[in-house]
Amino acid sequence: MSRSINQQSFAIFAHDMMENLTGEAHRPGRIEVVCGSMFSGKTEELIRRLKRAQFARQNVEIFKPALDTRYSEINVVSHDNNAIHSTPVDNAETILRLSAGHEVVGIDEAQFLDDKLVEVCNAMANKGIRVIVAGLDMDYLGVPFGPIPALCAVADEVTKVHAICVKCGALAYASHRLVHNDAQVMLGEKMEYEPLCRSCFQKALEEDRRNAQSRSLFEHVAP
Repeated sequence: MSRSINQQSFAIFAHDMMENLTGEAHRPGRIEVVCGSMFSGKTEELIRRLKRAQFARQNVEIFKPALDTRYSEINVVSHDNNAIHSTPVDNAETILRLSAGHEVVGIDEAQFLDDKLVEVCNAMANKGIRVIVAGLDMDYLGVPFGPIPALCAVADEVTKVHAICVKCGALAYASHRLVHNDAQVMLGEKMEYEPLCRSCFQKALEEDRRNAQSRSLFEHVAP
């Protein structure tokens, strides 16, 4: 577990060094994606980069999907309660409209936004804006989630962060849903999801399938 945490810390350190050596923090017109499972530190890393930009006195704006009201209706808040003020939006095109005049734009929980987000982020980057996006790359079934995969394809930089598997301590691969709900979009916290490595995730999905079959059988035989 210590080695996994050190690997993630080194990745963040390397990113900072690259910013310092090449001036990435001040080079306009780029897309940065921070993705991974739940509880991997995506929002924490997004907030860290945005606060660095604010400290450098850059004009920063942060957006999040309006449906994400888990911790705050306004702020972007990490699972560790680190927060930064944001503007809730209902769609990606609103971000483009409100981004005018800003040097840096941050977007949290981007998987919940529509597929126009890729076009919007490209448009902002082409206008010279540094765009930093955080989101889940896969849903609770391990399926690529929303606009994130396509956004990774056009991004200048992709940082994949990892939580720790709660079963075995390896690097987490995906977010396993603990409650029975077939909807792809379900806002959740620590009671609804758990980070698992690839092996433990596959075992959990198989157990979920068996449980679903048992529920279906019971529903058919119940009076």
